[in-house]
Amino acid sequence: MKEQQKKKAAPVLVVLILIVLVGAAGIVSFLINRYKPGTEYMAGNEYFNLTDENSVALIQNGELLEEQAVLIGGEPYAAYTYVESQLNSCFYWDEETKGILLTTSGGVQTLLPGDAAVAKTPGGQPAVQQESDGTVYISLDVVKEYTDLDYAYYSDPNRVVIRNEWDGVEQATVQSDTAQVRQKGGIKSLILADVQKGDTLLYLENLDNWCKVMTADGYTGYIQTEDISEPEAIEARTAKKDSYERITRDHKINLVWHQSTSTESNDAMAEMTAEMTGVNVISPTWFSVTDETGTISSLASADYVKLAHEAGREVWGLIDNFNEAFDETTDLAYASVRSRIIEQLLAEAASCGMDGINVDFENLKEAGIPHYLQFLRELTSAAHAQNLVVSVDTPVPQAYTMYYQRGEQARFVDYMIVMAYDEHFAGSEEAGSVSSLPFVQQAVEEMTRVMPADQVICGIPFYTRVWTEKFGQSAITSEVLGMDGAKNYAKENQMTETWDASLGQNVATVETSDARYTIWMEDEQSMEEKLKVIQSADLAGVAEWKLGFECADVWSLISEYIETNS
Repeated sequence: MKEQQKKKAAPVLVVLILIVLVGAAGIVSFLINRYKPGTEYMAGNEYFNLTDENSVALIQNGELLEEQAVLIGGEPYAAYTYVESQLNSCFYWDEETKGILLTTSGGVQTLLPGDAAVAKTPGGQPAVQQESDGTVYISLDVVKEYTDLDYAYYSDPNRVVIRNEWDGVEQATVQSDTAQVRQKGGIKSLILADVQKGDTLLYLENLDNWCKVMTADGYTGYIQTEDISEPEAIEARTAKKDSYERITRDHKINLVWHQSTSTESNDAMAEMTAEMTGVNVISPTWFSVTDETGTISSLASADYVKLAHEAGREVWGLIDNFNEAFDETTDLAYASVRSRIIEQLLAEAASCGMDGINVDFENLKEAGIPHYLQFLRELTSAAHAQNLVVSVDTPVPQAYTMYYQRGEQARFVDYMIVMAYDEHFAGSEEAGSVSSLPFVQQAVEEMTRVMPADQVICGIPFYTRVWTEKFGQSAITSEVLGMDGAKNYAKENQMTETWDASLGQNVATVETSDARYTIWMEDEQSMEEKLKVIQSADLAGVAEWKLGFECADVWSLISEYIETNS
């Protein structure tokens, strides 16, 4: 009986063992499949979104762009709009000449589409090409020649890898013989590229067990952290960059603007500067663009320059855009207009013996900035040929004027003068300081963030405003006063003065039966606070608006902080 039971149990046991074995095999197979790395590759054309043989992917600073380049004659070209906005704004499309204007230290070149006579690619093709749909393309090899960037072209699939930013860039070295870069952070993800031990990868992001990297040839994906070294910072690597030589002085600049509106104003200069000390540059407001063709008015005077030189001062004639008949947004778009302004200005400079030009184009619109920048490039190139200094006035950088591209302006011109005044102006909705200490500090900080301190001159005011706030009325009014005028007004009206350390100014107030009067004083004390900021930042110097508004003692005070040694 027992023997029969054993015989019946044996098959059952076998079945159970088989079930266990099959189950175990299934589990093992499942585990193997689950943890076995995927072996499927992602097609390069799919990864780079290439749809035809002439499309070229653009990878800039580790990012695959939607914008694409094209192959023309087997060489990579990028659209002008991309080059100008992302790589080098010195490539400027001029509607009048229907060509690219390239301004370098050697002057202005005109690159016409299809013309290889001025500039051509390594393969002998024209630097600029225009397709049948009107799109203008520039050879990336030509762009690289004049731009601070690294660039490489790879085929199969077609792609261009560009780097023009290096701050905070890190790289890591592959430490495994079997490492792969995958589309996503997971072993089942599609493979983008095989990498070899010793290869360097651009290190983009740490994701614990996986790191986001980019291969040298432009694939951005993920690699296991254990397969690479710790990231290390890499130094900036720059391609050939055209050098724009500045004309500078070996001393600090102390400039005063002279508002000259007539020959009588010119004649008054000698008397107005008789007691002035420390100033080594005077900038008379001589020139203005008067119409859309680029005609300029002039009050330039050789006698004026002669007297200034005899006093040891340079003359930087100022040109403005204040005439409403001139609109830089549209008018500066024409090469002929820019050229006419520059030719007249340089002729006047040569005739009277000026030492420099001060550009005071204000209230610029965003749409006009590309044309304004090209004007500055062309002006500086021509002015330097006559050994003239070029300085440019600019308002304090704030959110609503960031489109001014001050750093780009500074690439060409010699000095940038930040006008650290008009914090509150005639049309302000509230009364306040013309130039508080925080406002000046902001001006210096923002300017030196995008250009060297030795290129920045800080403009300060010799004027202030007396503000009138009528009780029961929302509107406020103001009147401009010079330094002595403000002192006399405060004294005559028995105003109470209180030092406001946060503003770096004395604030004078008085109330009558119908109004409150307030002056944020510009005096020796407020001047000294501003001068401390300028000195501490080691700026190129100081500029003052304007001659005739100063008090007698301010010249010696400025000299204490701005040692011109001239």
